[in-house]
Amino acid sequence: MQLTHYNTYFTQKTFPITVICDNVTNAPNIGSLFRICDAFGVEKLILCGDQIPLGRKMTKTSRATEKSVNFQIQESAIMAIQNLQSKDYQIISLEITENSKPIHKTTFSKDQPIALIIGDESFGVSDDILKLSDSIIHIDMFGQNSSMNVVQATNIALYEITKQLL
Repeated sequence: MQLTHYNTYFTQKTFPITVICDNVTNAPNIGSLFRICDAFGVEKLILCGDQIPLGRKMTKTSRATEKSVNFQIQESAIMAIQNLQSKDYQIISLEITENSKPIHKTTFSKDQPIALIIGDESFGVSDDILKLSDSIIHIDMFGQNSSMNVVQATNIALYEITKQLL
């Protein structure tokens, strides 16, 4: 028998993970990010940029999770990251670079909270933010395309991180 929202056996848990969005501005993507942050027990979602759409298009995909996910809007992702660095967070960027490591070969520390940085839908995580990162991880791709949607990538990253933190 298929379970519903009302009879699942999942235990609620919050992980010491903050997701920082570096200029993610597509309303359905933002709604989906709220939904996955709720699903993976993310402690906080920080939306950075000067044009964050929180209207009807966002709530259509968030399915009311914006009411349960702790979130902030900040203009500068760099300032948000620097603030978390001062609180001893691991700064981990999700981006494909010359020196990024495959996520499945990365061990995430349980000793420090994690800030997972995700980037703009078209341009990814900025070079300035990559320079602030303690590590840069990527998801191996096996098809012709060299990247995937920011929400899909965040789903995979949060799955791997929370699996290790359990």
